[in-house]
Amino acid sequence: MSDQNELKKTAFYDLHVEHGAKMVGFAGYSMPLHYEMGIKQEHLYCRDTVGLFDVSHMGQAELIAEDYETAAKALEKIVPGDVLKLKPERLRYSVLLNEKGGIEDDLMITHRIQEDGSHVVGLVVNAGRKTHDYAYISAYLPDDVDFKILDDRSLLALQGPDAEKIMAVWCGEAVGMPYMSEIETNFFDAPCRVSRCGYTGEDGFELSLSNEDASRVAKMLMSHPDVELIGLGARDSLRLEAGFCLYGHDIDTATSPIEADLSWIMNKRRRQEGGFLGDSVILGQVANGPSKRRVGLLPDGTAAPAREGAKLFNDQDQEIGIVTSGGFGPTIGGPVAMGYVTLPYDKLGTSIFVEVRGRKSLWRVTDLPFTPYRTYNAKKPTQH
Repeated sequence: MSDQNELKKTAFYDLHVEHGAKMVGFAGYSMPLHYEMGIKQEHLYCRDTVGLFDVSHMGQAELIAEDYETAAKALEKIVPGDVLKLKPERLRYSVLLNEKGGIEDDLMITHRIQEDGSHVVGLVVNAGRKTHDYAYISAYLPDDVDFKILDDRSLLALQGPDAEKIMAVWCGEAVGMPYMSEIETNFFDAPCRVSRCGYTGEDGFELSLSNEDASRVAKMLMSHPDVELIGLGARDSLRLEAGFCLYGHDIDTATSPIEADLSWIMNKRRRQEGGFLGDSVILGQVANGPSKRRVGLLPDGTAAPAREGAKLFNDQDQEIGIVTSGGFGPTIGGPVAMGYVTLPYDKLGTSIFVEVRGRKSLWRVTDLPFTPYRTYNAKKPTQH
């Protein structure tokens, strides 16, 4: 049996093949790297119009308890975010922590209302970490909180400035949804949870639905002439331009949220109360500053793209950091990179030398994101 045959398939596998996808192994799944349009054009199409992504390889799960507070407090032991005060039908980005303040994974958290009126904590975790995450989370849960894996559900992401226009055709309830909110609805007669979120920096929605309904809904979306399928390649360049972390590259078990410039995921209550794994390390870094920090990097002139692992130097030729994500940004029209530098080289505008294939070129520390966020703001409706 070949490695390709050993890979898992999402409910959209046949759809990918029908549309000419180049299938590759990713996180144990056979996934589309790109389609006939190619990575660069798929990237630009998503920025200009709207793209449809299969993200069903990611893990969906729920924490279920007698009441929401019990489930929320259980999760707050291993995440630094405010889960307890998360309002119903709202989403929050956070990270799973270890005892040293490192990041076991990043994830989305939802306060979900079930059909029977009960409240649960919903989770979406990374594909490559979900087996680890399921065991890790379960180990920290008290006996009165159950952990339910939702392997029977698929996940689609519709991303781009025309996403709301497309959703309006089949799901009018999605129009005007606040950013980082979720509703339970029907999409083309399929029971569906629709979230207004994404990982491209564009306006967009994610649709969680049963595996049985998944292909039918995807084909309906694809019947709209403005919708194009987008693969993993453009998904990565879109998130890089948006300055979002990729687990295993920009964040890992040895990196804290403060070092990753994710301090915004902790509100005042969590900073004051602590009570989560690694709190002494993390709150110490909040008070005194970390020794390194994630920054954005742009070349000061012409330079070859800097890939993960490229070393960073100061003007004294001393090594001060490393690139964790890098490549060509199609929207920027040039190289972009993120990496970690020791302080004080994290200041905006600082000149840094990046070594690529033995040659050093001058780059500057820049603010993130590389391209402005265009996520939906309910106070500023999108123009369609």
